[in-house]
Amino acid sequence: MILTGRVAAGVAAGHITLAFRRWKKPRVRSGHTFRGSAGVVRVGEVSLVAMHDITEQHATAAGAASVAELVNTLRGEPDDPIFMIELASAGPDLRVQLGNDDSLTDEDCAEIDRRLARFDQSSRHGTWTLRTLRLIEEYPGRTAESLRGSMDGDTGGDTDGDTDGGMDGGMDGGMDKAVFKRNVRKLKDLGLTRSLPEGYELSPRGSAYLALRVPD
Repeated sequence: MILTGRVAAGVAAGHITLAFRRWKKPRVRSGHTFRGSAGVVRVGEVSLVAMHDITEQHATAAGAASVAELVNTLRGEPDDPIFMIELASAGPDLRVQLGNDDSLTDEDCAEIDRRLARFDQSSRHGTWTLRTLRLIEEYPGRTAESLRGSMDGDTGGDTDGDTDGGMDGGMDGGMDKAVFKRNVRKLKDLGLTRSLPEGYELSPRGSAYLALRVPD
């Protein structure tokens, strides 16, 4: 489930407590948590609601100025059911806190080295981790599609057939966009990158790590 930055911030602040979605079937379940741009969000009750039962109070709780504004945000087919989803903050995204920590010890660097080496070894695309970090450093804000194209132009390492082909997909030997985005999420989980409204950037931690491992 994806929230806009404004809604995610409202959930974190506690004044947005509902979301409405027009789906063929529910895509979240009660008790589920997910990461938003302003922290971790917990899903409460998920219930069906008729459009004529949506009140102004519901709209306010969803961060809309009116029922009409709320209804205008609903996507999907007109005949699809509408779900009312309770939302609550479940705390900060620890990846953000980790990413802000640029005081890397030797042990920190060694652990990042180990994790990146594991990613590289399980990939059909060779040593993609440092190449991806360098691309994001050089081109902050570029889309996944643009960065992926730059990866395709750089073989960047051994890509023999001994690695686990089930980990990555690709087209004509290149890295497709879905795989690239999944890989960047792995780097984000280590606190090395951040998502922007469009594209990515290195976190302070990522910049510090790259400076140590890829000096000028």
